[in-house]
Amino acid sequence: MSTLSSLAAAFRQTSYPVGGHGRRNIQILKEALDGLDGKLESDIYGTGESIESFQAEMAAYLGKEKAVFFPSGTMAQQIALRIWCDEKGSRKVAYHPLSHLEIHEEDGLKELHQIESILLGEKDRLIRLDEIIELKDDIACLLIELPQREIGGDLPLFEELVAISAHCRAKGIMLHLDGARLYEVLPYYQKTAAELCTLFDSVYISFYKGIGGIAGAILAGDEAFTAKSKVWKRRYGGDLISLYPYYLSASYYFKQREPKMGQYFEEAVELAVLFNSCQHVTTLPRVPVTNMFHVHIAMPKEKLEPILLELYAETSVGLIHYLRESSEGICSFEISIGDAFAQIPKDRLKLTFERLAAVLREG
Repeated sequence: MSTLSSLAAAFRQTSYPVGGHGRRNIQILKEALDGLDGKLESDIYGTGESIESFQAEMAAYLGKEKAVFFPSGTMAQQIALRIWCDEKGSRKVAYHPLSHLEIHEEDGLKELHQIESILLGEKDRLIRLDEIIELKDDIACLLIELPQREIGGDLPLFEELVAISAHCRAKGIMLHLDGARLYEVLPYYQKTAAELCTLFDSVYISFYKGIGGIAGAILAGDEAFTAKSKVWKRRYGGDLISLYPYYLSASYYFKQREPKMGQYFEEAVELAVLFNSCQHVTTLPRVPVTNMFHVHIAMPKEKLEPILLELYAETSVGLIHYLRESSEGICSFEISIGDAFAQIPKDRLKLTFERLAAVLREG
């Protein structure tokens, strides 16, 4: 058995995982559908009262004219950028070097749409307004990700977003929000989703990340934009005969968890303090700005994994199921707080970090 699978197996045996909403199993769907009338009619190829009602609710939440449910965010965002490229007559879009479109989608924009991506800024920080202003390429659309996941969930100041939005509108650049974790940034900004989304021409949100649904996404914008997105959704094969397991579960968990984002944020700040109290450990950001952050431990993987295995066995608190190791011998992982954190007894959480701190001091 590999060391990775050993750590993952030990994590699965713990009673108190630190991150997320709990185990992803069939119970997620069963719970979401349990209270619904079995005679509720399903959607058919993207139409029907239930899906259209949900889309209208999401459009209102985001402050946009219309919203369309997609089976995946990858599909939704590629389509959004294609629409803006067609409208502006340009095959160039700009986004952060660690955008999901750049590192996780196998060159989907290039291979499917012949769209050129302009990587803006540096990998280890947010895109800056001055870099957007100084951009020489004639781009159709700028994509901003909130929060910027691959650098610890960092966020620009709201005033910076306002300035970026104003610049894009003055220059005729469409501004798209990769809001996969949009709900998670609202406590930090102290804004509603609609207030934030008014800065953007189009918005994508996910229902499986912070919300914990099965899968699915919403793409929102004005009526003309969403009408075009439906055509592209059909071209992509996204109009399944029925999508109800996805949007009904999305609706169920959205209602449960969107109001808890402030709680998750506060708990992330609390947890980051515990990690930073341990020698050789730092979080990125040091003080989280959402319910997610990255943890960096200055110890090689082969030395850290046995420590975690022993810690899990002793406390039954699971910190993480994987470790990434950089060339400098520093391990890192991502923490995203959900319902699970509140289930950990405080004395057990305290014991876990006391033990971790003691071992890391010795190591």
